[in-house]
Amino acid sequence: MAPINNRQLFFQHLAQTSDKPIGIEVASAKGVYIIDVDGKAFMDMIAGFSVCNIGHSHPAVIQAIQEQIQKYMHVIVYGEFVQAPQVQYAKHLTGYLPEALQSVYFTNSGAEATEGAMKLAKRVTGRTKIVSFKGAYHGSTQGALSVMGDEYFKNAFRPLLPDILQLRYNHLEDIELIDNSVACVLLELVQAETGVTPAHKEWVAALRKKCDALCILLMVDEIQSGFGRTGTLFAFEQYEMVPDVLLVGKALGGGLPLGAFITSIKMMSTLTENPVLGHITTFGGNPVSCAAGNAALTILQDSGWIGAVKEKEQYLSQHLHHPAILHRNHFGLWMSLQFESAALAKKIAAACVENGIITDWFLFAEDRIRIAPPLSITIDELIIAIEKILASINDTLAE
Repeated sequence: MAPINNRQLFFQHLAQTSDKPIGIEVASAKGVYIIDVDGKAFMDMIAGFSVCNIGHSHPAVIQAIQEQIQKYMHVIVYGEFVQAPQVQYAKHLTGYLPEALQSVYFTNSGAEATEGAMKLAKRVTGRTKIVSFKGAYHGSTQGALSVMGDEYFKNAFRPLLPDILQLRYNHLEDIELIDNSVACVLLELVQAETGVTPAHKEWVAALRKKCDALCILLMVDEIQSGFGRTGTLFAFEQYEMVPDVLLVGKALGGGLPLGAFITSIKMMSTLTENPVLGHITTFGGNPVSCAAGNAALTILQDSGWIGAVKEKEQYLSQHLHHPAILHRNHFGLWMSLQFESAALAKKIAAACVENGIITDWFLFAEDRIRIAPPLSITIDELIIAIEKILASINDTLAE
């Protein structure tokens, strides 16, 4: 019998999430490239779904990880011991945030940040109703699934959380349906999985005004949009508003698993009593993940990459054109390309992979493909990527 290789073991022993995984067998990754076991280089144009905003395997992040591993890794459940990586990262991160966002609860992931934030809203307000929006994606755990804005992904797992009100995104008239039974409004300023759909500024301002009038927490999910993706460290900076609770994840950990919800010290303190341990996690704020994330944030702020996002966005907008592309949404270094059908989009995405470009479709917009490279990508690398994407479209249409 021939020896079993990793590809066969992948299908035998790892839980599968789709019937057609991309299937690249990874040997290494550096910068904007992922290298497979045969030595083929793939340009990562989705940055691990916005996890790798500073690119892969940055030496300063690797050094931070190595130094922390030499000291200690996991020591106790979150919140019991004073651990320098957690403390220093929270101090560093909140240094870029407004006064109302100074208390960080580190979690394992963005989905857990959503879960913790929803519990916090109920605890702070004493109310139970949660407002989210059609087309929203906040994670795939049962609580996060309850506020997801797509019925296809939810129906198989009902019953979900009660008291969820879903409104239409960017519809001013729907704000009138928000009343004083609502604990929180959960919002993406740029909806990720509908194909990069930005919120209208006047709509966000009206939501902020409504929440203030009725003492409702306005919670902003920047799990995908955060850490420079939109051209500022956080998208809310471009909306001239401050959320009551900020959700972060993905790029927060510099490539390692990490999420957080962030609010005021006063509101966060409600999780410490009635009941004690109002939210608890074993591995949240893992010290190695915090060390990696802290190093990544330093790199991001010192590199000038955030300041160059708008230039790169403009370059993509000017040069990534093809008659088959029916529509493009973009906000910072984040773009969707719409084609005439989901089938065509998926064929083009597959052709991109064959041509050395990693892209993918959107959960709620399967007729679009995703462009979200590391912020470290250069204009020269963008030129190569654009050429290969256009060639992949042509290859697909020629079949």
